[in-house]
Amino acid sequence: MTLEQLRIFIAVAEQQHVTRAAGELNLTQSATSSAIAALEARYGIKLFDRVGRGIVLTQTGRDFLGEARAVVARAKAAAQVLDDLAGLKRGSLSLAASQTVANYWLPQRIETFRKAYPGIDLHVTTGNTEEVAELVHRGAADLGFVEGEVDDPSLSVRRMEGDTLAVVVGPNHPWSGKTRITPKLLTGTGWMLREPGSGTRSMFEAALRKFGVRLSDLDIRLELPSNEALRVAVECGDCATVISDLVVSQSLAAGTLHRVDIDLPKRPFFMLRHKERYASRAEKALIAAFRL
Repeated sequence: MTLEQLRIFIAVAEQQHVTRAAGELNLTQSATSSAIAALEARYGIKLFDRVGRGIVLTQTGRDFLGEARAVVARAKAAAQVLDDLAGLKRGSLSLAASQTVANYWLPQRIETFRKAYPGIDLHVTTGNTEEVAELVHRGAADLGFVEGEVDDPSLSVRRMEGDTLAVVVGPNHPWSGKTRITPKLLTGTGWMLREPGSGTRSMFEAALRKFGVRLSDLDIRLELPSNEALRVAVECGDCATVISDLVVSQSLAAGTLHRVDIDLPKRPFFMLRHKERYASRAEKALIAAFRL
């Protein structure tokens, strides 16, 4: 049994698909299938059942998955210790960030860190807040940066300066002539919103509750998983949206979007890390460089 076989097994178990796992690992499908077949043949067990075009873990596979993850995590921790001994001349960090943070908050800070530590490779994955928290929880990311609150007792959550949510409309919307709206007007227009699980949507739902408005009271026409897609859709449509002021600052300046004021709270960002995982020197250096 090799670490590479374990990594392949974990990827196939998480993707429940050999081809997708192979793509994630940058391997061929045949190499991925062979690694699983070798494990099953070596121990005379069956790790997956083939169901239609997909695969699912057997009970044996489910029992083995936790052990495989633990071994790979320990190997990663050992490699990080060795990287520490190199005095931050080499190493790697895996970061995960929700979209607003990844696109508008993180890039400048990453560039500052790269200049200070050119030998540390940074790998960034994006997702919504729930997806980022899950990546940190299972060790696929060393640190997570999100705009939504996370309730996971295994994660430490550090509050950071964030952004402000803004209600914006396109130039043809009836609100484009208004500077401010009241909560009772929120139910009188169509809305385009981020998908469930995004920090922006969760924060908006919390604000609605304070206004005495339920999300189900709104006329939601479209849900989109991307800030940029949402911004463009509202610019050329007749709906309102709520979005980070960082995302729409250039559109507001160009006049392709109009902001209407309503009492929405400032929104903090949060840094996530697993409480029980080893914090490498590279990780500590990044946190210091970010001034967190």
